[in-house]
Amino acid sequence: MPVITEIEDLKRIYKRRVPKMFYDYAETGSWTEQTFRENSSDFDKLRLRQRIAVDMTGRNTATKMVGQDVSMPVALAPVGLTGMQHADGEILAAKAAEKFGVPFTLSTMSICSIEDVAENTEKPFWFQVYTLKDDDFMRRLVDRAKAANCSALVITVDLQIMGQRHKDLKNGLSAPPKLTLRSMANLATKVPWGLEMLQTKRRFFGNIVGHAKGVSDPASLSSWTAEAFDHSLDWERIKFLRSLWDGPVILKGILDVEDAKMAANVGADAIVVSNHGGRQLDGALSSIRMLSSIVEAVGDKIEVHLDSGIRSGQDVLKAIAMGAKGTYIGRAFVYGLGAMGEKGVTKALETIHKELDTTMALCGRRDVHDLDRSNLLIPKGFEGDWVE
Repeated sequence: MPVITEIEDLKRIYKRRVPKMFYDYAETGSWTEQTFRENSSDFDKLRLRQRIAVDMTGRNTATKMVGQDVSMPVALAPVGLTGMQHADGEILAAKAAEKFGVPFTLSTMSICSIEDVAENTEKPFWFQVYTLKDDDFMRRLVDRAKAANCSALVITVDLQIMGQRHKDLKNGLSAPPKLTLRSMANLATKVPWGLEMLQTKRRFFGNIVGHAKGVSDPASLSSWTAEAFDHSLDWERIKFLRSLWDGPVILKGILDVEDAKMAANVGADAIVVSNHGGRQLDGALSSIRMLSSIVEAVGDKIEVHLDSGIRSGQDVLKAIAMGAKGTYIGRAFVYGLGAMGEKGVTKALETIHKELDTTMALCGRRDVHDLDRSNLLIPKGFEGDWVE
């Protein structure tokens, strides 16, 4: 294994190894990609306070997310098409997360099905659903997650209408990839990826094909997807979706104080401050800029997590110090998966954990629960001084 010192090392290998359309799928935002870029760059504006002469023995990064023990306040975010980044990608990522002691969240738009992941893991994982119009499909999907012993349901609430991602349209993104002259030329340079994909039977959307009405093959999937998302989604609909699940429910895609307050009133156990990784409303503020105001607004009424932009353990520390109880990594683990499979996901987790642990110590803290805003130097106006 090459020497990996940061997530960026995994990204470089990932870019060389994975077909362009799938690299671009992960490494893109909507429209101008302003929000996509600022999700990460805004973390750089927060500085850390160095403290010395503090006992650093017996450090602890373990905590809980929605009542579940985690080795650090990090979960693997739901990412569609993960099984196209590496053969059986969702299974491999779930295995790595399980061994490391952090939650893995399976996307509805995964290549490996709920049942595939459950058969290849021992501990419960989380399952993510979109707000779809088909009640029968939604009920059956949730029942399948229950049967697989999933321990939390993550409801994505910011994808009623899909933001335009220019690269995906230009690449003709699909699973499996469309064989055009351009895509075949690129695939010809990705031999290890191709050989691995030939050895798996999982190349389509395992939770959809054969389960959704009228979707029996990949050809019928695109028309179903175009009609499936519920444009009429409102808070009553979210209450209904919450009623389908008996365990912890997490609402992902909250970026506004008023929406956070509403989420606390519909019975959710946690919210994820997220702008979908900059893939939906371009021009929205970064998740880290919105975090503090949302934490302040909901207080202890609901657990607040943060997603979008995290690429290091220092980013995790900053989010926790700003009030989040947990964080999610999407691209960071995908880089590792595409680069090295399960070992790459493990390496991404190890890298983030080491950075978190070391930075926490140098900030004068030995327990992740002790992190707060006093560990940061926050520039004036970081949260913004906006005229409504």
